[in-house]
Amino acid sequence: MTELSKTFEPGPIEARWYAHWEGQGLFRPERPDADPFTIVMPPPNVTGSLHIGHALDNTLQDVLVRHARMQGKDSLWVVGMDHAGIATQMVVERNLDSQGLKRADMGREAFIDHVWEWKAQSGGQITRQLRRLGASCDWANERFTMDEGFSKAVIKVFVELYRRKLLYRAKRLVNWDPKFQTAISDLEVENREVQGHMWHFKYPLAGGETYTYVEKDEDGNVTFQETRNYISIATTRPETMLGDGAVAVHPDDERYRPIVGKLCEIPVGPKEHRRLIPIITDTYPDPHFGSGAVKITGAHDLNDYGVAQRNGIPKYRLMDGTAHMRSDGEPYAVAAARALAIARGEKASEEEIDALNLVPEAYRGLDRYDARKAVVADIDAEGLMIQAEEKLIMQPFGDRSGLVIEPMLTDQWYVDAETLAKPAIEAVRSGEIAVVPETWKKTWFNWLENIQPWCVSRQLWWGHRIPAWFDSDSNIFVAETFEEAQRQAGEGVALKQDEDVLDTWFSSALWPFATLGWPDETRDLKRHYPNDVLISGFDIIFFWDARMAMQGFEFMKERPWKTLYLHGLVRDSHGAKMSKAKGNVTDPLIFIDKYGADALRFTLAAMESQGRDIKLDEKRVEGYRNFATKLWNAARFLQGNGIGASQSIAAPQASLPVNRWIIGEVVETLGKLDKAFAELRFDDMADAIYHFTWGTFCDWYVELVKGAFDDETRAVAAWAFDQILVMLHPFMPFVTEELWHSMGERPYDLIVAKWPAPEAQRDPNAAREIGGLVEVIDQVRAMRAELNIPWSATLAPHVIGGDPAMVDRLTKYAATLSRMAKLGSTALADSVPPGSAQIVVGGVTIAFPLEGAIDLDAEKGRLSKSVAAVEKERDGLAARLANPAFAERAKPEAVEKARADHADKSAEAERLRAALERLG
Repeated sequence: MTELSKTFEPGPIEARWYAHWEGQGLFRPERPDADPFTIVMPPPNVTGSLHIGHALDNTLQDVLVRHARMQGKDSLWVVGMDHAGIATQMVVERNLDSQGLKRADMGREAFIDHVWEWKAQSGGQITRQLRRLGASCDWANERFTMDEGFSKAVIKVFVELYRRKLLYRAKRLVNWDPKFQTAISDLEVENREVQGHMWHFKYPLAGGETYTYVEKDEDGNVTFQETRNYISIATTRPETMLGDGAVAVHPDDERYRPIVGKLCEIPVGPKEHRRLIPIITDTYPDPHFGSGAVKITGAHDLNDYGVAQRNGIPKYRLMDGTAHMRSDGEPYAVAAARALAIARGEKASEEEIDALNLVPEAYRGLDRYDARKAVVADIDAEGLMIQAEEKLIMQPFGDRSGLVIEPMLTDQWYVDAETLAKPAIEAVRSGEIAVVPETWKKTWFNWLENIQPWCVSRQLWWGHRIPAWFDSDSNIFVAETFEEAQRQAGEGVALKQDEDVLDTWFSSALWPFATLGWPDETRDLKRHYPNDVLISGFDIIFFWDARMAMQGFEFMKERPWKTLYLHGLVRDSHGAKMSKAKGNVTDPLIFIDKYGADALRFTLAAMESQGRDIKLDEKRVEGYRNFATKLWNAARFLQGNGIGASQSIAAPQASLPVNRWIIGEVVETLGKLDKAFAELRFDDMADAIYHFTWGTFCDWYVELVKGAFDDETRAVAAWAFDQILVMLHPFMPFVTEELWHSMGERPYDLIVAKWPAPEAQRDPNAAREIGGLVEVIDQVRAMRAELNIPWSATLAPHVIGGDPAMVDRLTKYAATLSRMAKLGSTALADSVPPGSAQIVVGGVTIAFPLEGAIDLDAEKGRLSKSVAAVEKERDGLAARLANPAFAERAKPEAVEKARADHADKSAEAERLRAALERLG
């Protein structure tokens, strides 16, 4: 036994034990014949640092892994990092800029070498931080999405998908980041509401033609009518007018029926070369929004792209990769003439349309916003602008570049996600993959049943380079190696490899099986695929979770994991979403430094309630630090009474009711824990072990046996405390391991100890006897607090009706009741004595005469005033919540706080009224 210090200091303990566990290989002990248990960690970015979302996600995983390890399973927690293409390239380019170096000047190979150097020196900060959290991963086999084995898997999957006709190259609209000059995923786009403008312009009809424009009310009565020689459109992006392919109106919009099929003029550019475009019908325009007419710029707007696709409208690209207006190609007059011929029905290939630069010379080379100003000014000068209104608009921003994303028509590689999604849909529908909580199934189905082709190419240098080669005629040869591509093309044919790399999500979608050695048939792959459970934030259900399911079924012919657990977001203490802009982002390392990793881990587990968002309050973390201190002090108390490590895994033999009772409470707590683990109820797990440890063991058992430590009690107390350490270990690994060894010599570390198997049952007689005693003490203490009864006053319990069992209990435990509740001798009474407070235990009324202990009339008056004040507050909050205006206008966090305050005041009013009623 090692004497514990008076003060619990988590920092040194955490550093010492983590180094010990990792150094001894205890995160993955050799268990080749045991049942496997597998979790793969969502690979954090190599550029990342630990944030509170990582802390939650990895705490939940570690709880399950440590539990499975203690169950004796071959427990594997796969760990690794994602190469994070665009994020890493951004960081490295920024470092190069500080040295006066440019990526383009270095060349591709030199740049890639530099990234690898950066990765070796600076990458992986987050994995070092995860160790601070206590993550017991298989660090000895850490993976990286760009390591040799993983790259082999990525290339094989790309080639196989191409051969199976599930991957192809096409020209489509993508989110284009002008800073990084690459397509990016929807996940990398932030939609923000910003102040903008809506400009209304006239598009004159070709040849000066006119028509009668008529507006009618719902009853068909004419409300406005005039002769027009134009059609009115509104846009927030005037610079894209240069690439218009048509103007669309709804087929049921009678206002424009006379001019459908006619041509109108784009009101910008040299007058002698103004482009004409057709007026078409499509269901996309809303007749009740604006003028009801929509300009269609298929190469620079997602909705317009759909209209152009449906109607065969040409899609003219206006900008280059930096979002400047194009300056390449033929003179504008030549391009405009060709575009007019196409508008009148002449056929043109995609390549020919893409080559046309329809930007007039006056705007060529301008930044898109400078071009916008010029276009607006020129149209206004010609008298064709109807109005310009200020308007809040939603704009997409690159989450890393901070620039507005430009929808751009480019050549990219796509995966046939619709086909790959079918097994993933059926697996969840059939229950082959369990989704927890089940409410996320609807989201899974909605997205996968309406999935679009997946753009998997990126215009970067850092990443898995696409294994495709082109000859001089643009023929494509896809192969795992250049040699194989050359054989396909024929000897002597010059080939050039695709410059693009694969989307990071493409490689991470292979994580459940590529990390286990696939495409090789490794021992780990055979034993640990499929994985048991995936812990994931709900916000990446589409981008990662669903794609892992798609690729798992396609290449392993089996689900990637048996259960998908989706947790919520961690919000601040007011319920607001954390963001750098709001300044409410929480660094988990601050909590760890201040309160210890155990306290933070327990907080996150206790607050995780199957997908609900977590309101992280520092007071909760502080409270669980106090819990760890309580456990520490309990160990010191036991040591001070000669109690050390238990010599038994099974429960000791016990004759005393209090000892039989605590053994039964261990059995009951273990049952609650096992049920919670089976149902992945992390909050229930934490609740069960917390209340048993703090309440049942520390507050009750230790107090009940204080001063009466015989051999049996010492053995039972040692055993029960060991069970606490084992059950609590998955949640608070550091303090439990420290106390495990401090209590005495151990043949093994706690991290690999056996999960409790008490080989005992709950004794109902002991539970009834001690449970009744605890209830009496608990109620008497509450009564003293509510009625301000001083502890100097000894109270005499009167058993009303003389129930024999209660009389025996109070008599048998008179010494304990005197010490813990300041009660005197038990008396019998047929009725409640005057001026008494009452409690009811097990259906038996016990009265306590209060004469001489408190001023009854004064106490009644105080309680009456308190009840009135609290009920007034309660009713005021109820009225506010019942007011529809409050619920509609107030911030969600304000409404939630009002509900919480109302619940608190309601509970307080009930407690005070009950106290008043005690006095009769």
